[in-house]
Amino acid sequence: MNVLVTGGTGTLGALVVPQLLEAGCTVRVLSRRTRPDSDGVHYVRGDLIAGTGLAEALDGVDTVLHLAGGAKGDDTAGRRLADAMALAGGVRHVVMVSVIGADTMPIGWFRAKRDAERALADSGVPWTVLRAAQFHTLVRTMAGKLGRLPVLPDPKGLRFEPVDPREVADRLVALALAAPAGLVPDLAGPRVYAFADLLRPRRTLRVPLAGKIGRAYRDGRNLAGPGATRGARTWEAFLQENR
Repeated sequence: MNVLVTGGTGTLGALVVPQLLEAGCTVRVLSRRTRPDSDGVHYVRGDLIAGTGLAEALDGVDTVLHLAGGAKGDDTAGRRLADAMALAGGVRHVVMVSVIGADTMPIGWFRAKRDAERALADSGVPWTVLRAAQFHTLVRTMAGKLGRLPVLPDPKGLRFEPVDPREVADRLVALALAAPAGLVPDLAGPRVYAFADLLRPRRTLRVPLAGKIGRAYRDGRNLAGPGATRGARTWEAFLQENR
């Protein structure tokens, strides 16, 4: 199997790429800067937002694992990738990691993920989408930034179910090696946490979540639905390993 990985140098990509190599795949990684080939991985320079380098990256590829994402532009990246795959003609399966709540949360980043999902689904290439909860590492980064404040805001009704990125990587590789499956069950962590429970003991101030965004969080639209797959590694275990 010849696989192109977007976002192959990120947190998730660094976990996925070695597994693909171990499974016997030929792996190509799309990178925004020039990188020498190493450890059996061929790097191709390209930019999803600009739409550059995609024809070369997709040449001879039969499976695409779309892991790239950012604060902005995920919808544009999805459309560029969809168009490029349609032109390439040889891709038989595209797998994308998205976020739980992509179709329900009234926030720009979630909507961009939803639009990227739709672009890939409409590309004509058989597809699989896995929506995952926030990674442990992302929640830790967010908590660290808030930890600089003298008093931590505790938004009422805000809940998360952080998941181990290693478990997300395992699931994505399994999906990439299998037949296209469309939208598969969500993948979340084993527990749902109130926001304050994710922080180390600190002084907190309860604050309301206003407007339609607040209502969406209070309704749990960012949480995994019925039939979701649950990871095994808890937030507490992650903190213990990363003290």
